Amino acid sequence: MLKLGGQVMGTENAKEFSSIAKGESLEDSIRVIAGYSDAIVMRHSETGSAEKAALVSSAPIINGGDGKGQHPTQALLDIYTLYRELGRIENIKIAMVGDLASGRTVRSLCYLLGKFPGIEITFVSPENLKISYDIKEYLNKHQVPFREETDLGKILPEIDAVYMTRIQKERISQEDYQNAKGKYVINETNLQLIKPDAIVMHPLPHIEEINLPIELEKNDKRIAYFRQAENGLYIRMALLEEIMA
Repeated sequence: MLKLGGQVMGTENAKEFSSIAKGESLEDSIRVIAGYSDAIVMRHSETGSAEKAALVSSAPIINGGDGKGQHPTQALLDIYTLYRELGRIENIKIAMVGDLASGRTVRSLCYLLGKFPGIEITFVSPENLKISYDIKEYLNKHQVPFREETDLGKILPEIDAVYMTRIQKERISQEDYQNAKGKYVINETNLQLIKPDAIVMHPLPHIEEINLPIELEKNDKRIAYFRQAENGLYIRMALLEEIMA
C-alpha cells in the first residue's frame, strides 16, 4: 500500500490491543474499521473469519489468511511464480510436501491449480497430516489427477516444482509435531535428484524442512522461494490497485 502511495492503519496484535480484547465481535470491529478504510487486509486465527467480515463490511476485504482455511493472495503469488519460473501454468507436475492438514497455502494453491489443464499433483506428508478430504473432492470434481506418497526421494526426479511447507507447530498437538518434525527435508543430497529445470518453492518462513547452505540458495537457480516471496509484493500491489480502481 505504501509503495502505491497510500497509507496504512493497523495493529500488530488486534486480539490483545483492540476492542476485541473487551469482547467486541469480529463483525462489529469490521464495521467500525470499514468506516476509516478503502480496503481491509485481515489475517485471523479462525477459519471462515474473512467470509464473516466480508458479509458486513462496506470496504473490500482481502483475506490475509484465516486459520487452517485459505490464503488466497499466497496462491496468486504462487501461480505467478510458477509462470515466471517455468514459463507456463499448465502441464505442470507439482509435489506439495509437509503439513498438508494445517497449511492453508496448499489448500488455496490447489483451488487455483484446478483451473488449469495438465496439472498433476503429488501430496507428500506424514500419515497424520494428510491433505483434507474437501481438497481431494475439489480436485476430483475438476478432473485434476493427484496421488499421495510418503517417499520424497522417489518423486523428486519426476516433478517440475516441489512446494515445501513447514510443520505448523502452533496448529497441531505436540505429539503430532514430534512425529512429523524433520520427516521431509530438502538438503544437498536430495536436491541432486531434482531436475535442472525444476524449482523449489516455499511460502516461508522455512525451518528444518529446508537445510541448504546460503551460498547454494543464492547460486542454484532451482531455489525459487526468495523470488517467490518478492513476487508477493508485486501481486499484492496489483490486487490492491485492481480492487480500489
